Amino acid sequence: MTLQPGHGRFITLEGIEGAGKSTQVEALRAWLTDWGVPVRVTREPGGSAVAERIRAVLLDRANAGMASDAELLLMFAARAEHLDKTIRPALAAGEWVLCDRFTDATYAYQGGGRGVARQRIAMLEDLVQGSLRPDLTLLFDVPVAEGLARARGRSSPDRFESEAARFFEAVRAEYLAIAGRDPARVRVIDAQADPATVSALVHAELRSFLAELG
Repeated sequence: MTLQPGHGRFITLEGIEGAGKSTQVEALRAWLTDWGVPVRVTREPGGSAVAERIRAVLLDRANAGMASDAELLLMFAARAEHLDKTIRPALAAGEWVLCDRFTDATYAYQGGGRGVARQRIAMLEDLVQGSLRPDLTLLFDVPVAEGLARARGRSSPDRFESEAARFFEAVRAEYLAIAGRDPARVRVIDAQADPATVSALVHAELRSFLAELG
């Protein structure tokens, strides 16, 4: 497959800890690169110099007990920098941006997990992003117990990974609710399978998306 150069596309990968996003974003990068597409891989929170410093604050376990509004505002402060320094310039240059988490994660973690009202998040989404939304979102779904076992088995847990299972059940439920409200954009991937099987599912969804683009 060869894709003609054109304006950039914005693809996001979502899911709870241990869902396997990092593995699959590299597979997506490889496929698109093979097809002649310029690709920029990035992540949230983070993705630019200032945003990465905000990420360090957000993930630091020493900051346990941070006020939910402070957490929400820090997420969008990092996102504003990320959009200005990385995402918008890449899209304008015709690159395809692959982003490990974006605003759906805010609805899931700060909304579902922390209980922040959806309307408050939506207000900041409009302020920071304007009309920009992902073209395609791949939601890697895995049971909470399995995802946490994977995540906690690979490294010391950060501030979010240290949350109780009930927090992640609420996060997962909100992710699935988002997919239910916007099935054209959000494609749910069963992430319980082995990486090769998950990659095949991702590849199929990517080809479907490209076919829809014409």
